[in-house]
Amino acid sequence: MARERDDGERTCLVTREAQPPEGLIRFVADPAGRVMPDLRERLPGRGAWVGCRRDLVETAVRKRLFARALRTEVEIDPDLPATLDRMLEEAALSSLSMARKAGQAIAGFGKVTTALAGGGVLAVIHAAEAADDGRRKVGQAIRRRAAMVAEMGPEGAVAPHVVVIEGIFGLPQLDLAFGGANVIHAALLAGGASKSFLTRAEMLARYRGRHLDASEGSPDSGDDREPV
Repeated sequence: MARERDDGERTCLVTREAQPPEGLIRFVADPAGRVMPDLRERLPGRGAWVGCRRDLVETAVRKRLFARALRTEVEIDPDLPATLDRMLEEAALSSLSMARKAGQAIAGFGKVTTALAGGGVLAVIHAAEAADDGRRKVGQAIRRRAAMVAEMGPEGAVAPHVVVIEGIFGLPQLDLAFGGANVIHAALLAGGASKSFLTRAEMLARYRGRHLDASEGSPDSGDDREPV
């Protein structure tokens, strides 16, 4: 049984490993006995914790581990792993939309590269459909900013890493979050709303077996399509 510990850590009911709750998903049984994710960790009742990875949730469903952890008979939707993926994506996109409304998220190749030149960018987002050439040029803008900080800043100064998010969201998802069309490249500016989005995006990426990279950009490519 996955126990809730006094030290703040939780035990994954699949791996039996204890870790901070930020790396796990909490599940509860609703009044009808159906297992459902509790992403905000606010729903009442006993919780069962599973590592934030789709394969672990699939294992918990297949082995029917939730009933033992929740100490009750439960109904488990076989599509729970896919449902959770959609919930995590919707939560991340909703958070991205909030960042845009707060003035902390911008879209468009020109705006992104201009913001990178000025500093204060926490992350850049490339749509899954983004051309290699556009990603490469954004990477060059990140490197130019890093070189400028190293040259003109105090001795030993290092430009903050810019998180690069690519392959997580497609054009339809980014268009919806930004309320516009053809959003290929976007940037997150410093602020609380941006940090909230990054937390949710990291959860989504981890669930899908990926990770967000703090890198200097993408490798060169011969793709000659114009960035948007």
